[in-house]
Amino acid sequence: MTDIAIRTEGRAGRITLTRAGALNALTWDMVRRIEDALTAWRHDDAVALVIIDAAGPKAFCAGGDIAEMYATGTAGDYGYGRRFWRDEYRVNAMIAGYDKPIVAFMQGFVMGGGVGIGCHARHRIVCDTTRVALPECGIGLVPDVGSSLLLARAPGRLGEYLGLTGDRMDAGDAIHAGFADVMVPQDQWPALIDSLCATGETDTIAGAARPAPQSKLAAWQGDIDRVFAAPDLATIRSQPEAVPPAPIAHALALMDRNAPLSMACALHIIRAVRDTPTIHTALAQEFRFTFRSMEQADFLEGIRAALIDRDRTPHWQHGDWNVPAAQIAALTAPLGPDALTPET
Repeated sequence: MTDIAIRTEGRAGRITLTRAGALNALTWDMVRRIEDALTAWRHDDAVALVIIDAAGPKAFCAGGDIAEMYATGTAGDYGYGRRFWRDEYRVNAMIAGYDKPIVAFMQGFVMGGGVGIGCHARHRIVCDTTRVALPECGIGLVPDVGSSLLLARAPGRLGEYLGLTGDRMDAGDAIHAGFADVMVPQDQWPALIDSLCATGETDTIAGAARPAPQSKLAAWQGDIDRVFAAPDLATIRSQPEAVPPAPIAHALALMDRNAPLSMACALHIIRAVRDTPTIHTALAQEFRFTFRSMEQADFLEGIRAALIDRDRTPHWQHGDWNVPAAQIAALTAPLGPDALTPET
């Protein structure tokens, strides 16, 4: 079986990730094939909508396949990762602005690159197994693939919370935070997909929706908003209460595992995108960091600790959360001729 199945069925263009054994992690070839399919269907009158789904029960897509980035980056070749991200981000922008409805069916893990191909779709369907997360700060990166736009648009300060903690959202959380639209029981997905393919209309999605679980993030909103409105990472860490409320204790425990430099830069990016909330602003801001991440940030060390040696003991550049403003500015500064533009 190949890593991706692309075909048309009735009125629908179908994209199915079939790399279930690798949690449908995106390879560069998969990214290119998605782009080719969306480009071809854009002007194909026989295709009324596009459906993106994935094989296997465990994951819609658990992220990007970054093993080759580590191999090339540790050899001093930063170009491979930069080219991959440039192509991937172009596809994320295409999905966000596609002129035909895209319907994403997202089960299991939806992380990193999975957010980029699923959560920018016009119709985003989740189920009881869905777990959406942006864990990039845990490997020395920042939430990317346009996710900073979703984070910037999330209610209150949930964007800062989700981007810095990498906490997992269930269906109720994902809908509340703006990463999904409706919950449909997974056993009803085949019938709904058949209807979409037969009619080319998305009206049946609303009728298939069922109530989602109550969002824990909605219940935590007050505490999150108070703490994550702080001006910088160090202030978020310094809680006024002797014993912080349970949601914040939970958040700080998650953040203690992440790269302080990544969290500080993610905080900057989310707030910059909130000022100009477009997909192109988000991707351009993210690319400033990812372009420099192997050479100047903790990305290679994060991959080593999590995926190569698996010792779970990364040696971050900063031992505490007092990240110099000058370093944040350097990693998020404009790239000049290397900048990501809507055309690249």
